[in-house]
Amino acid sequence: MKILFITHLFYPKVGGIEVNSEILANGFCKNGYEVHLVTWAEDPGNKAFPYPVFRKPDVWKLIREHVWADVVFENNPCLRLSWPAFFLRKKSVVALRSWVRRDDGRIGWQDKLKMKWLGRAKGVIAVSKVIRDACWPSATIIGNPYRNELFRRPPAQIYSKDFVFLGRLVGDKGADMAIKAVAGLERPATLTIIGEGPELENLKRMALDLALGSTVNFTGLLTGEELVRALNDHKYMLVPSKLIEPFGNVALEGLACGCLPIVSDGGGLPDAVGNAGIVFERGNLDALIDTISELLNDPVRENELRNNSALHLKNHHPEFVSERYLEVIEKAFKQDMR
Repeated sequence: MKILFITHLFYPKVGGIEVNSEILANGFCKNGYEVHLVTWAEDPGNKAFPYPVFRKPDVWKLIREHVWADVVFENNPCLRLSWPAFFLRKKSVVALRSWVRRDDGRIGWQDKLKMKWLGRAKGVIAVSKVIRDACWPSATIIGNPYRNELFRRPPAQIYSKDFVFLGRLVGDKGADMAIKAVAGLERPATLTIIGEGPELENLKRMALDLALGSTVNFTGLLTGEELVRALNDHKYMLVPSKLIEPFGNVALEGLACGCLPIVSDGGGLPDAVGNAGIVFERGNLDALIDTISELLNDPVRENELRNNSALHLKNHHPEFVSERYLEVIEKAFKQDMR
């Protein structure tokens, strides 16, 4: 089968959709499918792929790629690249990785058009229950994969630090709640803040004002093996996002590195940690402190959660997730055109 893989952004960008697009396209190839990838991303970077990547194609190239394909797969709706599928009556599968709405919650004309576009798709995949319920109730839920070749535990893990926060330092991601939670614990604890963003200086001042200057460490942006080594040092990951997140890759990556994730109940974060993490009420600082305190005083519960991690991560291995996507694509391919 020939799959035209469409993604708005791609390598060398490193956002969630870009990384997941690379994982899935590689997985489709490993399973013996022909893949061509089309993207708006211009920079080719320095990596070779086992399939052709067409960047910013002109109209005629876009049409030729659709003619070539048996099935068109959109990793998040991207009508500016997938519109030929309508005129050529190509079978389509669309993955929903974010909300079909504006950032302020409004439903714009673009979103109404996307909903009509989903209606012609032979298969729709949602990355979490909250995305499915909000956008397309009949969608198949398939959680995101993670880069298991990068995010992993060392053979003999020795924890030297307590809590870690990983993410962009903006108000909605909750780094301030992580700092306040550590300050509110009865016992001293360390916290590492990994990331950069406009709130960095405010967060540093907050740590000093709460007399945590010696226990809260700001590393700045870390990537690759340096990031993995830093995560390996920590027992727990705090993901106190104040947003309703579509999924929560950061929690999954922390879990893969041996951290026990403590996440807010916002959106897809509970899906990301499954029964291998703990969930607290989004935006509720007291609930976060109580949740952490209960965990620290319950080693049996902690051990149970850590024992659940291997099976949960298995369900998010690239190979497993790619195969589940291909099941949906194969089913779409076998359907008669409407």
